[in-house]
Amino acid sequence: MKKVLVLSALQLFFMAAGLQAQTIVPNPQSQSEKENKTDDVKVSDLQFISTNNPGLASDLKVFSEFMSKMGFPAIIQKESATHAIHLIKDDAYRDEEYRMLCKANQVVEIRGGKDGVFYGLMSMLQVIEQGQRQVALAVPQLHDFPAYSWRGMHLDVSRHFFPKEFVMKYIDLLAMHKMNTFHWHLTDDQGWRIEIKKYPKLTEIGSKRKESIVEKNFDPYIGDGMPVEGFYTQDDIREVVKYAQSRHVNIVPEIEMPGHAQAALSAYPEYSCTKNTFEPLTKWGVSNDVYCTDEATIHFLEDILDEVMALFPSKYIHIGGDEVPKDRWKVCPVCQQTMKTHHLKDENELQSYFVKQIDAYVTSKGRNIIGWDEILEGGLAQNAAVMSWRGEEGGIAAAKQKHNVVMTPGDYCYFDHCQGNKNNEPLSIGGYTPIQKVYSYQPTPAVLNADEKKYILGAQANVWTEYIATTDHVEYMAVPRLCALAEVLWSGDSKPGWTDFKNRLRIHFDYLDKFNVHYANSIFDVTAVRKIVDNKVVVTLETEYENGLIQYQMLGGDQPQLQLYKKDHPLVFKHSGKLRAEYYEGTKDSGHMLEEEILVHKALGKTITSTIEPSTYYNEGGLPKLADSKAGHAPRLSSEWLGWSGKNPEITIDLGDVSKLNNLDIYTLKEEMNWIYLPQQIDVSLSTDGINYKPLKSLTAKEIEEGYGVDNKLSIPLDNTKARYLKLALTCAPKIEKGKPGEGEEAWVFLSELAVN
Repeated sequence: MKKVLVLSALQLFFMAAGLQAQTIVPNPQSQSEKENKTDDVKVSDLQFISTNNPGLASDLKVFSEFMSKMGFPAIIQKESATHAIHLIKDDAYRDEEYRMLCKANQVVEIRGGKDGVFYGLMSMLQVIEQGQRQVALAVPQLHDFPAYSWRGMHLDVSRHFFPKEFVMKYIDLLAMHKMNTFHWHLTDDQGWRIEIKKYPKLTEIGSKRKESIVEKNFDPYIGDGMPVEGFYTQDDIREVVKYAQSRHVNIVPEIEMPGHAQAALSAYPEYSCTKNTFEPLTKWGVSNDVYCTDEATIHFLEDILDEVMALFPSKYIHIGGDEVPKDRWKVCPVCQQTMKTHHLKDENELQSYFVKQIDAYVTSKGRNIIGWDEILEGGLAQNAAVMSWRGEEGGIAAAKQKHNVVMTPGDYCYFDHCQGNKNNEPLSIGGYTPIQKVYSYQPTPAVLNADEKKYILGAQANVWTEYIATTDHVEYMAVPRLCALAEVLWSGDSKPGWTDFKNRLRIHFDYLDKFNVHYANSIFDVTAVRKIVDNKVVVTLETEYENGLIQYQMLGGDQPQLQLYKKDHPLVFKHSGKLRAEYYEGTKDSGHMLEEEILVHKALGKTITSTIEPSTYYNEGGLPKLADSKAGHAPRLSSEWLGWSGKNPEITIDLGDVSKLNNLDIYTLKEEMNWIYLPQQIDVSLSTDGINYKPLKSLTAKEIEEGYGVDNKLSIPLDNTKARYLKLALTCAPKIEKGKPGEGEEAWVFLSELAVN
C-alpha cells in the first residue's frame, strides 16, 4: 500500500522560504534556476512527504526523528499528491546521487539512488530550518553527488569511554553532513571497549583503568586517582550498527595490533613476549609491550576478529598497525625464531609477516584489512588498504602500489589539535589545525598520475581522546571542523571557497543549535596581525566576520581603558605590553577573549642568520620569527616555534648599530613527551664589528634548567655591554634516553622570540 506522511502544522513554525542551495553544508555539486518561475515552492506551502517505495520507509523515519530533534512537530501518515515532497528511488542514479526538482502544484521531488534520497532529505532538513528565518526564495534545481566515496570521522573511545547514546549522536552529526564512514577506535593500551564472549577477561580486566595521568605530568608522573572504565556489549554494538545503517553510515571497527595492546595483554599476558603481569596503561603514549608473533597469538586475534566481523558488516576491518616498538621482539626467542623460520631480515619484516597473517585470515572471510601507514614497513600485505596519517607519503606509496588509500594527515585531519588561540582553547595534545586549514585540504596528491589517483578513496578526520574526557569536549573538537571536511569530501573541486563557506557556516550554526551541538566558536576569535615599524609594533585586529564589533584594551600601554576598535586606526605599541580583544555581535560575545603579550625590544625586525636552518617541519615564518614580538606558548603551537633536531645551530642577530645591551630573553620549550628538550649548553658572545666576538656567558644544562621559567623564558644578563652583533651557540640534547617517549630518537630544541634589551 502507498505510504504517505504529513508534515502537520508546519505552517505554525515556518515563514515562507524556498530551497536556497548556497546555504547548504556541504555545498551541492551544481544548481540552476528554473525556467518557469511560476513553479516556485515555499516551505510554508509544503504539508506532506510521500513515497511509493517501501525501501525508503527507514529514510522517512530518520527524517521524522531529525525533525523532532529540531523541535518541529512529529510527522504522521496521510496521503496527498500536492503541496508535498515526493521521494523517488531511481536505479538509474548512482548510489549517492540525487536531484531536487521543483514541479507543478507546489511539489518538490527528491529523486536519487540507494543512498541519494537520504542525502536529499538531509539537504531538506537545512532548508526547513532556514525557512523559519528567511523570506520566500526560488527553489533551484539541484544535482548533487559526492566527490569521494570515503567521507569519514574517527572517534577514540579507548582513552576515554563514551556511552552508546553519545556515539549515536556522533553518527547523527556525520549523517547530517553526508559523511558515510564512522571509524570506531575500540582498543588501545589504555582500554579495551568491546565485549568478546570467548575472552571475557578482555572487558573484565582490560576495560578498567585505575586512573589517568594529570594533564601532561609525565616526569614526574602524576595520576588523578580516578578510575576509568566502560565497554560496549555485543547487544550495544548491534544497536549502534543498526542505528548507523539507518543513517547510511558504515562503521569501521578498529582492533589494534600488534602494538597498542597493553589493555588486552593485561587480561591475557600469555600473548605477550614477556608473559609478565600488566595493567591498562594510565599515561598517554606507546607501550613497549606488544603482541608476540607466535601462532597462538595469531589464533587469539583470529578468534577476536571472528566475533568482530560477526558484529560489523563493514567491508574493511581496521587492524591498527601503527607505532609498534620492536624492543620486545628483538629479545624474544619466539619472535627471533619466527624471523629465522620465515627468512625475515629484520623486525620490520616481522611486523609485515604478522600483518600478512591477519590479512590472509580477514580476506578468507570475505573482508579486507585497513591499517595505519606503518603497515607499509617491511612490505604491504596483498589486500590491505592504507590510512595515511604521518603526512601523505604513505598514501602516495600505497596508491603507486595499487592499494586503496584513505588520507588522514595530521596537519589537516587531526581534530585533537587546538583550533584557535592556544591561550583560549581547552587542553589538547598540541598542534594547530584551524578550520580554515581543514577547508583548504586537497585529499588527492598532485604527484599521482590519473590511474594512481583512482586509489584515493577519500579522507577522514581523527578525534583522539587522551585529553578529551567529556562528550561536550568531543563535540567542541569535532565541530565545526567536521563541516569543513564534509565539504572538502562531498563538493571536491566544486567547493566554492573559504569566503562562501564561512558565510554559509554562520547560518549553519543556527541549524547545529537545534541539535544541541557544543561546537567550537573559535572562528569568531580576534586575530592580532603584527607589523614592525621603526622598532614599534603596529597591531591590526582582524576577524572572519565583520558584522560585529571589536573591543580591546592595551594593558601596559598609553590607553589601558576599554576601547572600540576602528579598522583605520591600528594599535601602536612603543613598549612591551599586553593586548586584550574580543568580538561581539549584538550584546553577546561571540568568540574567545584574545590575550597576547606584545614584546618590544632592540632585536625587533632585525637581521637574523643561522649556521643551520630550522627543520622543514618547524620553520613556518623562518628565522625572522625569532624577532617578531611574539613569544611562543606551551603547550606548543607549531606556528609559533622554530625547531632543530640533532644539530647545534649558531644564531647571529645584527642589531644594526652599537648600543648597550642589558639582557637577553630566550623563549625556548621543554615538552619531553613530544621529544622537545632544553638545550644542554648555551654560549653567548658579542661583537661590535661582526668579525671579532668576545665570549660573554656560557650556561650549563643545570643552569639552563634552573633558569627556565613557567613562561618558557630563560633570561641571560648581558652586563650593559656595548655591541651590535649577538651570537648564540646552542648545544642540543643528545639522543633521547631509554624509557622516555621517543627513546633513541634525536631530541629537538625549539626557539621562539630572542628578545634583546
